Amino acid sequence: MKALKTSQAFIVHSFAELKLVKKEIAVRAEQQRQVVVQAKKVQAQRNLFRAAVGNVKRLPQSNTVLFQPQPPAPLPLQSWADETAAWREAMSDEVDISTLLQTDDRLSYTRSGVGLDVVQNLRRGKWAIQRQIDLHGLRLEEARQALGQFLRESHAHGIRCVRVVTGKGLGSIGKTGVLKDKVPRWLVQRNEVLAFAQAQPAHGGAGALVVLLA
Repeated sequence: MKALKTSQAFIVHSFAELKLVKKEIAVRAEQQRQVVVQAKKVQAQRNLFRAAVGNVKRLPQSNTVLFQPQPPAPLPLQSWADETAAWREAMSDEVDISTLLQTDDRLSYTRSGVGLDVVQNLRRGKWAIQRQIDLHGLRLEEARQALGQFLRESHAHGIRCVRVVTGKGLGSIGKTGVLKDKVPRWLVQRNEVLAFAQAQPAHGGAGALVVLLA
């Protein structure tokens, strides 16, 4: 006997065919159950995702990002020029300081109103040197600007005693150092400077000045 199978039901002609029909019905039922289970899992995952992200809005469809870089700050060229000019005016090479300096055995200077004991203590090395600048080897204009900036910054930070190295000028024409001659002229014109004296031999001797700032 043969079993005739239609889309709606099975027609069974023997007991053996009945077993086959039951087995196929069980397979189909399991398949339908798996489909239902999978559908529930998918729906549960969707619900979980929606709960996690909350309400969202679709972004406008655009692949273009507008980038507007900030223009660089202008260089303070005029300010630099003015500052350089001010340095030159405040540290002239043409000032006659011959009447201001004390030139016995060692060069020294005190501003009017400053006691002589101040420069004496400078000469004796009783002031602790807190900062120094070495101008030796610099060109004249480089040394002028470097010294002006050094004095201004030292004064702004409350530094009282500094050393300025000029070199002894032994390698210069005529054995007279240009900076050794110019630096005292510049120093007497600075408002920050109260006094200066030739350094102790251990601190540079004739090639350096110890400067007391206001």
